[in-house]
Amino acid sequence: MAANHVTLIGNLVDDPELRFTPSGVAMAKIRFAVNRRYQDRSGEWKEDTSFFGGTLWRDAAENCAESLSKGTRVIVTGRLEQRNWETPEGEKRSVVEVAVDEIGPSLRWATASVTRSPRAGDGFGGGAAPNMAAAPVARDDYGPEEAPF
Repeated sequence: MAANHVTLIGNLVDDPELRFTPSGVAMAKIRFAVNRRYQDRSGEWKEDTSFFGGTLWRDAAENCAESLSKGTRVIVTGRLEQRNWETPEGEKRSVVEVAVDEIGPSLRWATASVTRSPRAGDGFGGGAAPNMAAAPVARDDYGPEEAPF
């Protein structure tokens, strides 16, 4: 089984572009630049920049478009996917993009404030199921016959 997982850190070069499919599913396109700094054989510092595109779907797409903007340093994890197409002139084209699983701001040189998004409550993932009992509350008023655990 081949592994196809990437983690990239770079800066958004555009605001995320949020669109919706005809059936109402949210999709966001992102473009980001990844810089690589290195010393060549003579000891001189060089820098290369690679540009990547990526796609997010559903809640992640909406959260990305609402939370991130051009210039934000981001950490992106996902899978590489290749798309092929033919232009109207008959030329074959190909591009490798990131199918984004997770994206968030890098906190190396910045701070962020996180607001949890409400979920539909299907009990799967980050949301709580409806009518779910509240979590127990810690207490410190134990009686003489009670163990504190």
